[in-house]
Amino acid sequence: MANNRLLVSMSPHDHGKDNVKKIMYGVVLAMMPAFLVSVYYFGLDAIRVNLIAIAACVFFEWFIQKVFFKGKPTITDGSAIVTGMLLAFNVPTNLPWWILVIGALVAIGIGKMSFGGLGNNPFNPALVGRVFLLISWPVQMTSYPKIQVLNFAITDAETGATPLALVKEGLKNGEPFSQIIESMPTSYTDMLIGQMGGSLGEISALALIIGGLYMLIRKIITWHVPVAVLASIAIFTGILYGINPEAYADPAFHLLTGGVMLGAIFMATDMVTSPMTGKGMLIYGVGIGVITVLIRVWGAYPEGVSFAILIMNAFVPLINKATKPKRFGETIKKQ
Repeated sequence: MANNRLLVSMSPHDHGKDNVKKIMYGVVLAMMPAFLVSVYYFGLDAIRVNLIAIAACVFFEWFIQKVFFKGKPTITDGSAIVTGMLLAFNVPTNLPWWILVIGALVAIGIGKMSFGGLGNNPFNPALVGRVFLLISWPVQMTSYPKIQVLNFAITDAETGATPLALVKEGLKNGEPFSQIIESMPTSYTDMLIGQMGGSLGEISALALIIGGLYMLIRKIITWHVPVAVLASIAIFTGILYGINPEAYADPAFHLLTGGVMLGAIFMATDMVTSPMTGKGMLIYGVGIGVITVLIRVWGAYPEGVSFAILIMNAFVPLINKATKPKRFGETIKKQ
């Protein structure tokens, strides 16, 4: 008995069954409803964009690790696949392949590997790539093809403005919101199921919600960030709409259009670039929601989700520091 020792190892002491690989492939599975909707509405182009983005992200991660890190490649953990799918979800399906490859290089090379790889990146890599492409090729990144249900022929699809862009332009020209929404061929039901123009993975709010519920059940994400983002957008736009319903769009329109659902459910919840505490997540989510509305209503771009998430990514270290829980125990002050 005298030789028995109590060994105390470093935390964590309680290990779960999940690991990076399971979590990443769980996210991929959660994105499948939105991907299938995009294939239904955009055909082969949706498949093409996803395959190119995923292949490019996996290749660049492997190449950078092989050449610069001299370590064992980690492309099998699924994180590069997630980045590729999210990048594809944030671009039009008619985007030229070479622009998409450049976006993948920026996302992986600058947004992820330049900081040391998975777990070290302060900004969401897919959004870094998306914003770079939006600034560099604004015309190609905002020329959205019109939906063609189950049309798998490879043709030059006709392009058109998104509902968000139409409302932004109409309100800017002094048209009342009620008149703009009545003249649009897209109803709120269409916006919910995805029958409207937009980026590949953002068109169907319903499909994205289904994916979000799956991740909540699997405990891949928590409710804090999505609820904070969506609630803050709904409240902020609701106040504006209540003040002047003809000068501002209603909350339902803001929630169902653009990248709000995609950003709130899949981008802002990235565990590496979001706060660690529940309180911090709520602050982070509210910040994203408020900045998104500020850009949408008074900014130059009709959409502001990507910029809002990247801006709040930069504040995550401060949020973590401000919301860090007290350590177990109490320091006794000297008399």
